[in-house]
Formats: sequence, structure tokens, C-alpha cells
Amino acid sequence: MIRVLAPLFLSLPLFAAFPTSQEAIALAFPGAQITRREFFLSEGQTRQVSTLAGTSLAGAWVVGYEARREGKLVGVGFFDTHRVRTLNETVLVAVSAEGRILRVEVVTFKEPQEYLAKAQWIKQFEGKQLDAELSQKKAIRPLSGATLTAQALTDAARRGLALQQVLYGGTR
Repeated sequence: MIRVLAPLFLSLPLFAAFPTSQEAIALAFPGAQITRREFFLSEGQTRQVSTLAGTSLAGAWVVGYEARREGKLVGVGFFDTHRVRTLNETVLVAVSAEGRILRVEVVTFKEPQEYLAKAQWIKQFEGKQLDAELSQKKAIRPLSGATLTAQALTDAARRGLALQQVLYGGTR
């Protein structure tokens, strides 16, 4: 008797599944009321964010997703789209009202999947604040085989924290 088995690759996903933007916000701020707020940064604010982050900001128009529970601001999320190697990635950087990362969530990744950072590696950003330790040379472990991805995610985290600090004063 001959048995025909479906090839293993048919049962494996070809691409990682990413949450939608709305799902990413809900994961970062469960049960919170979310308000979309647009900002047009002044030249001074843009320079301040870039200086604090240690990396340039893509533009002066920024959208923040404010999360509130019982009327109190508990955090804000910023979507950061950036180039990794030759293609783009978009991540949500969710920051607490106290200025610490709550979550970094990849929502799009156009590079080959082997360059995608694993969720467990991304979790190391949680609880970090904007300081000299938030660097691949310090608190952030290197990502073997995906150095550009690691740098892009670290830069995005720093930009999100810097935006929160400039736009919301670091604490609220």
C-alpha cells in the first residue's frame, strides 16, 4: 500500500501573522478608551525628539493613540514606519504615562522573514525608559543574523519614548 502524505511545508505558515493596527493598540492597552490625536511638531520639537532619541524623526506630523482608563491617561502609542534593510517595517511603540515602554508590536514587516525579530527578543524592550541603557551595546541584546532589524527596533523604541516625553512631558 502506498501512502501519500501532504508535504510538511503545506502545513506551515509561509509568513508571520501580524496584528492589525487596531489589534496592536488593544493588546497594548487592554480595556482602555483610545483616542487618536494628531500633532504637527514645530522645528524645535522635531529637533528635541531627534536629539533625545539619538535618531532622526521621519517627519513633523505624528499621530498618538492616547489610552485612558476612567479618564486618566495611562499611556500613548505611536506607530513607527522605518526602513530595515531595503524594505519597511511598522511597529507600535506603546509607552506608559510614566515614560516606560509597555509593548513593542510589529504590525508589518516587508523584509524576508528570516530577518524578523522573535516576539521573545522584542519583549526585552518592556519596562525600558529613554536613557543611555536603551542601546544594543547595553540593555538590548544583539540579534544574531538580523543586526539591522535590531537597530531599527531599538531606534523606533527610542523615538516612541522621545515623542512621549516631548508631547506629554514624560509623566502625566
